[in-house]
Amino acid sequence: MRVYFDNAATSPLAPEVIEVMLAMMKNQFGNPSSIHKHGREVKTEIEKARKTIAHFLNCSPGEIFFTSGGTEADNMALRCSVDDLHVKHAITSPIEHHAVLHTLQELAQKGKITLSLVNVLPSGHIDLDDLESLLKAHPGSLVSLMHANNEIGNILDIDRVSELCQQYQGIFHSDTVQTIGHYRIDLKKTKVHFIACAGHKFNGPKGIGFIYINSDLKIHPFITGGAQERNMRGGTENVYGIVGLAKAIALADQEMEAQQEYISGLKQYMLTQLKSNFPEIRFNGDAEGRSSYLVLNVCFPPSPVSEMMLFKLDIEGISASGGSACSSGSDIGSHVLGALNVPESCSNVRFSFGKHNTKEEIDFVIEKLKAMLAPTN
Repeated sequence: MRVYFDNAATSPLAPEVIEVMLAMMKNQFGNPSSIHKHGREVKTEIEKARKTIAHFLNCSPGEIFFTSGGTEADNMALRCSVDDLHVKHAITSPIEHHAVLHTLQELAQKGKITLSLVNVLPSGHIDLDDLESLLKAHPGSLVSLMHANNEIGNILDIDRVSELCQQYQGIFHSDTVQTIGHYRIDLKKTKVHFIACAGHKFNGPKGIGFIYINSDLKIHPFITGGAQERNMRGGTENVYGIVGLAKAIALADQEMEAQQEYISGLKQYMLTQLKSNFPEIRFNGDAEGRSSYLVLNVCFPPSPVSEMMLFKLDIEGISASGGSACSSGSDIGSHVLGALNVPESCSNVRFSFGKHNTKEEIDFVIEKLKAMLAPTN
């Protein structure tokens, strides 16, 4: 038996997504920038996809621009804010995804901005009082805070941050890679200037995402060399990815409430089983509070087994992770857990759930953990 509990890293393609992508590959090969019929047909499919996404987010299709994924979208928002909106100060947190944290640190090192890190509470939530203090001291700042943390799952009060940014003339960017397709975001109600999406986090294809850019902002292209995406992103569009992304969004829209209930039940079941079978473990972040129903980050106490926990889980047929998949090749510990002062002696495992998972799979994981962690004579 092989089970997959690493959906925060990537999720399996939905069969319906594969179907629409294959149909496009077989039947429509034109370049969407061409003015002939083959090109126009493909261009039409791109614009249909844009409208599907805009409807889901309650925004204008003209505010959606396709990218290669979340990292490009984050970079575009941050770098264009500095270059085109003349931002001089940015505020972020020490637990952001590296697509945000490393980008802002680089901009600060080059002297383009000054950078402040907002305090993070022991629970892993952003200290919103400290955020307000920073905005008071630096009105007009770029604020970049992710909607849900990819390692511990904590959910940001995005509406309160939006209110603070409006009060202090801030530009608000939120990495929503872990929440789009899983939570409803109404961009008419929640004032955000930029959000980022990656299709593969909600059963869509890899290598495709989008950035939402509020129409009040005027920025220049991040990638030049072509007039695609209304002159905002040069390069022939990833047409097959775009139609697959739109289908994944449409499925998420149809299934969201049912999937939230189902997957929340899986997370709660695993949390309960872990607590009852391993009373010495603890959970990183706000696992039983305001956190994503998709992520459970577990700290196993030090032991000979726990030192090789992920490796042993893999051998036993369980795919999980220690944190962000983007950093899995690094021998440096998680910057998120480091910011929360999680002891280095802990063995941390992130279990992340999807609609294909079952309670039987959780039971399988629990039994394997019991065998692995059983005392030896």
